[in-house]
Parts: sequence; C-alpha cells; structure tokens
Amino acid sequence: MKKRYFYIILFIASIIGLAVVQYQYLRIGLNLAKVQFESKIEKTSTVIKSGLEVDNKLTYLVRNAIEKDTSFFKVSADSLEKVANHFLRDFIEEQLFNQGIESEFEYNLQIKGTEYALNSPSLPKTTEDLDHYPILLEGYFKETFDAPIVLELYFQNLNNYFLAKLNGLTLPSILFLLGICATIIWVLRTYYWQSNIITTTNEFINNLTHELKTPVFSIGLATKLLDETASQKQKPVLSIVRQQVERLSTHIDKVLQLASLESGKAVMELVPVDFKPNLESICSNFKTLVSIENAQFGYEIKGESFLLNAEVFHLENAINNILDNAKKYAEDPIIKLKAHTENCKLFIEVTDNGRGMSSEERKNVFKKFYRGTNGNLHTVKGHGLGMSYVYKVIKRHKGKVLVDSERGQGAKVTVVIPILE
Repeated sequence: MKKRYFYIILFIASIIGLAVVQYQYLRIGLNLAKVQFESKIEKTSTVIKSGLEVDNKLTYLVRNAIEKDTSFFKVSADSLEKVANHFLRDFIEEQLFNQGIESEFEYNLQIKGTEYALNSPSLPKTTEDLDHYPILLEGYFKETFDAPIVLELYFQNLNNYFLAKLNGLTLPSILFLLGICATIIWVLRTYYWQSNIITTTNEFINNLTHELKTPVFSIGLATKLLDETASQKQKPVLSIVRQQVERLSTHIDKVLQLASLESGKAVMELVPVDFKPNLESICSNFKTLVSIENAQFGYEIKGESFLLNAEVFHLENAINNILDNAKKYAEDPIIKLKAHTENCKLFIEVTDNGRGMSSEERKNVFKKFYRGTNGNLHTVKGHGLGMSYVYKVIKRHKGKVLVDSERGQGAKVTVVIPILE
C-alpha cells in the first residue's frame, strides 16, 4: 500500500511539474510574441509615417475632415469625416496586414494644442486599458497646422491575440498533457486491478492446495497401512495408488511454490553449494525412472565441481521439470543431458527428440498456464506451470533459460547459471 501511495504522489508531482514547465514556456512564448509584435509595429509606423507626411489624396481628405472644410467636396461635415475615417482606416489596416498584424485596432489622429482631431468611430472614451503606440507625424500635417500631430494606434486584448498565435503550440501541449494523464491513470488502474486479481487468485490457489494436501496425506497413510496386510494380488494396485498420490502431491507443491514465487513471499536463501553431486543424483534417479517407461536417457557431466550460490530444493525441481517435459513431449523419448562450465558459468543442456516448438510457442513457453498444442489438441497432460516455474527459479539464481527448437525437430533447453570463482 505504501508503494501504491508513493507512485500516486510521484504521478501527481510529475503532472504538476510538467504543468508548471508548460506554463513557463507559455510565458516565454507570450513575451517573445510581444517583442515580435512591437518590432512589426515599429516597421509599420515607419511606413505609415512616410505615407502621411506627403501631400496626396488621403492626407488632403483627412486634413479637410479635421478642419471640417466641405467647400471642395460639397458634402456635409459628418459625411466627409466618415469618408476620411474609412480611407484612413483602410490605409492603416493595409500596412499592419503587410507586416503580419491582424489584430483589431482603433486610432486617434490628434493635433496637439488644438481641438482638431480625427478618431475612429468605435474608439472607447477611456483608453487607459488599451495598449497604444504613438506615431509622431512630420511634413504635410505639421506644415499645415503648424503644430505637432500624433497618430495613436490602440490595441485591445493583445494577450488573447498572442495566445491565438501560439495555439499551434499551446493546444497540442494541453492535449498531450491530458493524454499522458489519461494513459497513466489507466495504466495504474489496470495495474492495481490486475494485482488485486493475482492476489485473489494466489490466495484461492493457496487455500485450495492446502485443503487438498489433507486428503492426499490421508490417502497416502491409508495405502501404507493397507500395504502391510495386502495380498500379492492387491499390492500392484496399491503401488499404482501410492504412485498417483505422490504425483498429485508433487503437483500441489509445485502450484504452492509458483504462487509463493509470484507473490514475492517466498524468500530463496542462496547459499554456496557444490551442485554437481545433486545434478548427478537427479540424472541417476531420472535414468531409473525412464528405464521403466521404455525411454532412453543419457547424460554427460564434465567438471570437478559446480560451486553455485543456490537454493538446492528449487533448483533441483526446476531441472526435474525440464527433464519431465522432455519425456512427455516425445512418443519414444531419447533424452540427453550435458553439463559443463565455461566463462564462469554453468551450462546445463537438455535435448530431446520430441515434436519441437514453433516460434509462437517459443515466445509463450515461459508464460503461466501456457501449454504446447498439437493443432487444436492438448495431447499431453499438464497444467502449463512447469516452464513458468523453471523460468522464475533460474531468474532468482541470476541465470537464464534458453530454448532452441523447431517444429518436428525436437528441442534443446539450456540453463545458464553463474558459478562462484
């Protein structure tokens, strides 16, 4: 539970940190956009200033509108002002557009020290909250009115304008951030959901197998008692019963061991041990067993000693599982075991003449409950736990399991475990 809270806190901290970083990048982007905007305004101001310093149709029209002189145009003063505003606005808007500025704007053309002015119709009464950029005009207007004349450009909500320009960066960042949050939440939820299922499954397996061990023990005890008074005709039957009871007990132990390994509760105490005598004993016992079943088994163990950091019980079970699989997946089994040391590692190779595995089966062979098939049929009895158990045990010994096999050409399983120098 503490680990779960740690990951949740780490996730929240990472998301907050990522959001802060994105916010800082956004501020930097806004500042850069403002610098670029001011640079464009400066260029635009130069063009506007040069266009309004000379005597032309626009400046003549604007001057008459400011002075309300309608003698030349023969229209009312209000109409003349509207026309002048229209042409002046078009001129300013065109110069802004040429510099890449498409923000809404207002303007005020004011002759300082006089009442003469020409304002855009929608200019607010108060302009304190607006960003403004003054352009001091020379030439024609200054000579006409003999006073300084200033064209003020006003812009409203520039931050919104800058954000709109940055949408190509901000929107994907927000979407990616939301995507990361959704993905991580889904992964964490799935992980803990699966963890709960695995925990529940292991608890069920542990309870079930422990319940099974009691009747198995009772049956084994009963067969021993019956064996003392059984006739010669009954003893072979009791021997079969005892053999199957032992086999069932082995399967129960295997399930318990695998569940313990997966839950992390099983602590393997690796101790230095010479594993060669143990390996020779495994081979000798297996040779005796397969001789009864008309199978062939040969082994070759090279080396004076195999000094390993090992947990003997589990390592013996893992090798027995490999040998048992080699025997099960062949009609007339021919099995060979070779062991040798090389480059400070112990190599145990088990080869057989079974039906082999396809590439898909090799990928899944170490998965829990996976079993090899013959077409759509499971012709070999088992639970798909053996190789999964082998993989986990060898991994705990800091080793690896290699499978080399082709369909119809048998299989070779190699266990590699580091040895002590």
